[in-house]
Amino acid sequence: GMKGVANAARIMVLRTVPDGDERDKDVANSIRYAVDNGAKVINMSFGKSFSFNKEVVDEAIKYAASKDVLLVHAAGNDSQDNDQADNFPNDKATDGKEYVNNWMEVGASSWQPAEKGVGSFSNYGKTSVDIFAPGVDVYSTIPGSKYKNNQGTSMAAPVVAGVA
Repeated sequence: GMKGVANAARIMVLRTVPDGDERDKDVANSIRYAVDNGAKVINMSFGKSFSFNKEVVDEAIKYAASKDVLLVHAAGNDSQDNDQADNFPNDKATDGKEYVNNWMEVGASSWQPAEKGVGSFSNYGKTSVDIFAPGVDVYSTIPGSKYKNNQGTSMAAPVVAGVA
């Protein structure tokens, strides 16, 4: 086995993303459900380049902020600058300014020296990515009660959520 960063955490598992692309209404409903059922930190390891109904998600994010719930979101694995390209959901209004302070956007860091410290696949951004956490060769569980090294911002975001 292995140990994580928050061994005593209670986890509420919600399937937000059905087979295929996540729908904005599913993201919004999952955030609201988690908040209403006691979550204090929500890990969101999903994302997409277009949002059909961003307003619904924005309202759910504001609702979480009103209840003092931290939202931790994986920055994405497209090697793109999120300051220049869209990655949803996010905490930015249509004018590009952040509208809440309960959001952490997480990139993936590597175990390699500083010049290669960001995972080669990880999205980044001076203003849009808040923090980097281990996301390269992370020992993790896989189906079938087994373990494997995985990589991605979806590995990094839960580390931040666990520390939070």
